[in-house]
Amino acid sequence: HEIIKKGVLLQLLGGVHKETVEGMNLRGDINVCIVGDPSTSKSQFLKYACQIHPRAIFTSGKASSAAGLTAAVVKDEESGDFTIEAGALMLADNGICAIDEFDKMDISDQVAIHEAMEQQTISIAKAGIHATLNARTSILAAANPNGGRYNKRLSLRRNISMSAPIMSRFDLFFVVLDECRPDIDQMIAEHIVGIHRRGDDNINPPYDTETLQRYIRYARTFKPKISQDSKRLLVEKYKQLRQDDASGAAQNSYRITVRQLESMIRLSEAIARAHCKNEVIPEFVNEAAKLIQQSIIHVYHDDIVLRGQEMNQESQEMNQGSQEMNQESQEMNQESQEMNQESQERMITNQPSQEVRITREELIRIQDAILAKLLSSENRTCREEDLVQWYIEQCEDTLTSESEVEAKEKKFKLVVDHLLKEKYLQKVPRGSREDIDLEDDQEYDQMDIEQAESDELTIHPNIDIDNY
Repeated sequence: HEIIKKGVLLQLLGGVHKETVEGMNLRGDINVCIVGDPSTSKSQFLKYACQIHPRAIFTSGKASSAAGLTAAVVKDEESGDFTIEAGALMLADNGICAIDEFDKMDISDQVAIHEAMEQQTISIAKAGIHATLNARTSILAAANPNGGRYNKRLSLRRNISMSAPIMSRFDLFFVVLDECRPDIDQMIAEHIVGIHRRGDDNINPPYDTETLQRYIRYARTFKPKISQDSKRLLVEKYKQLRQDDASGAAQNSYRITVRQLESMIRLSEAIARAHCKNEVIPEFVNEAAKLIQQSIIHVYHDDIVLRGQEMNQESQEMNQGSQEMNQESQEMNQESQEMNQESQERMITNQPSQEVRITREELIRIQDAILAKLLSSENRTCREEDLVQWYIEQCEDTLTSESEVEAKEKKFKLVVDHLLKEKYLQKVPRGSREDIDLEDDQEYDQMDIEQAESDELTIHPNIDIDNY
């Protein structure tokens, strides 16, 4: 769990709080959510973070109400006046509020912490009391997926009971999967058995808790500034994340918004604090972008099977021939059955050559390349033969044999057929035989006529070309 430890350490360090000229506060606290299968020690991260930080509150989602998290208005029995009792978020001001079982909170209670997670204030209007209280806290949440185990073929949004506004306010998401790996199982089992046998003597950390606390207190005194090179790199990384999200190539679990850009800034400042630096250099920005990309859980998809049209046409022609023979005479039933058997055998033998498996990522990559090529070409049209030749030229550096060229060309043609069927591309008639007057010019040969009659490919009108 090295990546999760990095995220929790950066949360303990935090980014730099800023205040604009108008008096608006820009938060520097980092919110982290750990989603995972049962028995993957999610609660241990929360408990240890609360032990390190002096102002940390630990609470459970199911046992917490909206008033318990924010603030409650209570009537004093003696004086009869209404007073405000601080909730967990107010008590953890300038600290960490660890919320376990975050997914089991009621939706109405989750809404109560929207304001605290972004504006870092709590507004109260109860019993004649109107107040805005500070809640400058980082939230470290742990949640279980729906159904007990995380389904990698579903998005993060569909795996947990959490609204989209809440998800966008978390800077980092970490998914912990309970996978069966012999080496890790051996290490965990030896550690747990050693704890039961020897207690704390079984643990030999490189630093004790007091040393770690002194280091964090010292690192938080730095106020790193963003350099000009880091500014340009932050903009570039954000554009790259947005482009991957818009094109669908990355198949992310949640939408990339400006909040992810601010998360990258806060993480860069926290990494600079971890190095005890007063300037955010591009190296720290790359590390922050890498952390965000690792926290974006990619959705797994099955491979797509591409089938050629030739196999379907052959099978239809063979079936049509067998039906005609059955209509001509019943005496030839045996022969037609034999021919049907031969056609089935031919279909089986032809199937491997006309069926290709391709990953969704590769299909989207080829699709984007085709659409970009058509957009850059004249009249946004191109003959399929020219498109195939262009694609092979793009890939010629990676092809080493003629068989690889044929396989690449075959896969590309099947992708084109798939895009035609899915209404990404459409065919436009290029010309007809009547357009060529052979009496006026006898220099046209059969190849010229076939080239004039061939269709051209263009982008389907239903496709939004602004994304390409």
